[in-house]
Amino acid sequence: MHSPVRRACAVALFTCSTLLAGLAQAQDGLQVSLTARRVTTDSHGRETLAPADQAKPGEIVEYRVTYRNAGATPVREVAATLPIPAGTELVASSSRPAKVLASIDGVNFAGMPLKRRERLADGREVEREIPLAEYRWLRWPLGAIAAGGSQVVRARVRVSDTAVAARTER
Repeated sequence: MHSPVRRACAVALFTCSTLLAGLAQAQDGLQVSLTARRVTTDSHGRETLAPADQAKPGEIVEYRVTYRNAGATPVREVAATLPIPAGTELVASSSRPAKVLASIDGVNFAGMPLKRRERLADGREVEREIPLAEYRWLRWPLGAIAAGGSQVVRARVRVSDTAVAARTER
């Protein structure tokens, strides 16, 4: 039997792959491939990447999405969109390219850090940053991808302890 963490990572990867495939079908010639790798650091501080199906709570998974134009003409106005799976939290400053938009609902995107207005007990309104744990989508405005060309986007997430605990209780 698979562990809850392994199931969570597999479901997250499948969900991302399915969503990205649907987005890619909207533009002829654009192929999208997603990889998920667990980030580990050796005793010398060097990072290595391993299969993500073995990620444990607290570990970091890097999602890389390659957008490849297999067509004969440029694909214009490409916006690379990556869902952030439930049970994970975006790692600060891990998105590449760094110019990225974020969303908590998949509809409204804005530059990072995301902010919202909150009303205090005394009636005053203040603007506060939204915690990274609430981010659910990232979007990169890539522009055009030339025929035969490709672009890669990536972001890292940390597997949540609380999400895994909730899955094991079900």
